[in-house]
Formats: sequence, C-alpha cells, structure tokens
Amino acid sequence: MDRLIAVVVLTAIIHLINTLIYAVRPAGVITKRLATAYSLFNVIFLIAQTANMLQAPLLSSIIEHAIARGNEAAGAGANLLENAIYQQELGILNIQIRTVILGATLGTLLGAVFIPAFVTVFTRGIDLFDQVKSVPKMIGLVLFSPKKAAKMIRATIKIPGRQYFRRAIREKLTIPRKFLVLNIIVTGVYTTSVLSSLYAGALFPEFRATATLLSGIVNGIATILFATVVDPTAAGITDQALREERPEQDVQQMSFYLAVTRLLGTLLAQLFFVPAAYVIKYVAEIIAFNFR
Repeated sequence: MDRLIAVVVLTAIIHLINTLIYAVRPAGVITKRLATAYSLFNVIFLIAQTANMLQAPLLSSIIEHAIARGNEAAGAGANLLENAIYQQELGILNIQIRTVILGATLGTLLGAVFIPAFVTVFTRGIDLFDQVKSVPKMIGLVLFSPKKAAKMIRATIKIPGRQYFRRAIREKLTIPRKFLVLNIIVTGVYTTSVLSSLYAGALFPEFRATATLLSGIVNGIATILFATVVDPTAAGITDQALREERPEQDVQQMSFYLAVTRLLGTLLAQLFFVPAAYVIKYVAEIIAFNFR
C-alpha cells in the first residue's frame, strides 16, 4: 500500500507540473519573451522528470509483485492466467492502476487551479531573469533570500475564487473547438499508455517485457494528433497574440480550456485503460508467436 501511495503522489506531481506548462504561453505573451518563459519552465520540469524516474520502477514493481504472488499460488507448471488467486490479483491491479490514474486527475486539477497564479510567477520570474541574466543567479537569490522569496510567493500565489471560473466559462469561446476536443483524446491516451502496457504485461506474463515496451502502439495516434493539430494550433494562437493580431485574453482563454480539456482527458483515460491493455496484449502475442 505504501508503494501505491508513493506512485499516486508522484503521478500527481508529474501531472501537476505538466498542467502548469499552460501558464507559460500567457506569461510569454505578457512579457513578449516566450522563449525565455519556456526556458525557465524547463527548470521546474526537472522536478517532473525526477518524479517520473522514481515513479516508473515503483509502478513496475507493483506489477512484478502481483505476478510473483500469482506464480507462488499457482505452483510450478500451472497455467497462471487460469489460477483463481491470480485472477484476484489482476482485479486488485486493475483497481490500483485506476487509483494511479485518479492521481493524475487530482494533479491536473490542482495544476489547473494554480495556472492564473503561475502566470504571475512566470511573469515575475522572466523580469527577474532579465535583471540577473542567469538561472543559477536566480536560484541563488531564492535560496539566499528565502524570506524575500516567501513574501513574493505569498503576494503572488492566490487561488482564484469561483468568480474567476464562472467568468472564464461564460466568456465567448474565441479559439477553435476542434483542437480542444482533440486535446481530451490526446491526454486520455498519453495518461493511460504506459499504465495499459504494464497491465498488458500482467495479462501476458510470459512476455511481459514485450508488452511493457509496446506503449508506443497506443501513443502513436495521440502523438500524430498532438504534433499535427493540438500543438501547432496553440502555437499559432500564441504567435498571433505576440504579433498583436489577437488580444492577450485569447491566450489566457486557451490556457484555461487546455487545462480543462486535459482534466477531462485524464477522466477519459479510465475508459481507455483496459481496452488499450488488450490491444497491447494482442500485439505482444503476435510478436511473441509469429516472429521467430
């Protein structure tokens, strides 16, 4: 259980940071320094990468322990998948992985709530970077002036009230709906791809390494949609705002709705999870038994 809690917390952190990236474009448009905004975000993204490095082996070990318990119960030479105890293990795994997906939803929700505050944080961070011209110096200022940094954070980070969200929802939508819908699908697939491949490994334990490495089968369509529709559309809207062909408000609206659709995507991942696992299992069977 402790291992599962750690995985859920790390997953929430990863999705929290990946949601906060939506604050970068508005901050870049406000300051007219989009490249600097992305560069500064990469410093924060290192936290997500570290969390991912810890999460992956912990999550994999949950699967390995379930398979080991099933093998122990079934005994040598028995068909693991026909063993009643292993079927119970698969049911528990299903619940555990869905709990991990719930962690992704909670992290995304928290990130969405803090996007307005982080727009201000990034804006101030860009201004500070312009003064010191060095990320290490910026970090040094924060580390050696913790009281000043804490005061700035308290003054900057404010959780928006219900009024903010009501106003954001009531505003007329000025950005394309199509790419928002696609963002739901893309997020749903990305959220579940690795989790589905790990579960497929439990469904096909003899070749679980093959199944685990097939997450790209699920990710392929999402990658194409993201690279050809979602990201170019978001970049185009941002560039138009930088050229003052669109109001800055459009970028802020885009940031809000990308966070909302990302949240919906993590919920959609609950539906994708098991079907995607069986698709990966099927492909793993083809590779295992037809390519010798």
